[in-house]
Amino acid sequence: MYSSKDIFPIDCVWPTYESQMKMFLTRLGFGSKIVITGDITQIDLPGDKVSGLKEAIRVLDGVEDIQICRLTPADVVRHVLVQRIVAAYDKYEKNRLPDERARTFTKKPDWKREKK
Repeated sequence: MYSSKDIFPIDCVWPTYESQMKMFLTRLGFGSKIVITGDITQIDLPGDKVSGLKEAIRVLDGVEDIQICRLTPADVVRHVLVQRIVAAYDKYEKNRLPDERARTFTKKPDWKREKK
């Protein structure tokens, strides 16, 4: 357990599994504080794994003495080109098929190399 009156920031927690997040959160010592940051749009866990960050938000929202702050794109200051890149990926994600493996080629690619 962490010692009294310590502050423990943990950054970039989106790749944590539910068990890892619970393990970390349950190590809080008396008088200590934990600050956790993460971007749920960047979760890249395998499809069958539950995000520790998403689960912690669901489970702990409304628990006394726990604060959850949700930022919007307007809260994040980025280079203009980065904003455009993020917007392009957001648009792509909204329009892609639920299962990328369901996509088929409209024309089968020709993998043969021409002989010279």
